[in-house]
Amino acid sequence: MPCQLSFSHNEKMVTPPVLYWVYFTEDTESAKVWTPSEKYEKRVDLLDSDSYSSNKSISLKNVQWADSGKYLCKVSIATKRDERFRSKGSETLLMVYDAMTFNLTSHNDSLLWCEVNVTPDPGFVLSIFHDGHKPQSVDSAPRDNGTALPYVTLSESVSVKSEGKYECQLHLNKDLITKSIFYYRPPVDGEPGDAEKNVSTPSEPGVVVFPEPWLLYVALLLVPITILLGLVTALLMRRS
Repeated sequence: MPCQLSFSHNEKMVTPPVLYWVYFTEDTESAKVWTPSEKYEKRVDLLDSDSYSSNKSISLKNVQWADSGKYLCKVSIATKRDERFRSKGSETLLMVYDAMTFNLTSHNDSLLWCEVNVTPDPGFVLSIFHDGHKPQSVDSAPRDNGTALPYVTLSESVSVKSEGKYECQLHLNKDLITKSIFYYRPPVDGEPGDAEKNVSTPSEPGVVVFPEPWLLYVALLLVPITILLGLVTALLMRRS
């Protein structure tokens, strides 16, 4: 969570800045994130441990659904120019999402289904694409998990009628958050094993999945074998 102090060239800190990170919602009172209260104990670290550093960003570990919400950085500081003052940064909104499920349904091998749990927010959108085009959805309505749960389930299903690359994407507004890729090959009469060649591959934005370089593996394996055969041949010729 970013928090960076900005100073003009003629300003200089005379005391280490005192940092306050707080979590707040419209319904609850603010909770201290730094120095950590019980809720955040052993889960928060400063990115820069230098007490005089202008970087007061923090890292939150073991993120939970209950961590979703708004966070605010506040700093009390004294400088030679303006003496002591308190400043606050802009709000940081933390959104949480779960691992994505993307596969053929157990009851229908021609129906491709994608599902993911997310923090309740209208900006989250789940979409399935086939070779870059968006097919007609069978079901794309969010599922209500009950008011007691801190997340909602987004799901979408499409009929798979042709082979190729299917991709499920989770967007928050215009930003791609995560995606999963499914390579589909329809079953062929007399070849029951084709369905087993369908593969679902989770992937993060910007990550390209490359095929295994099997030819390179074989070539590397042949090198020591060739050397060994050469040594055996040389020993046999020497004995004869």
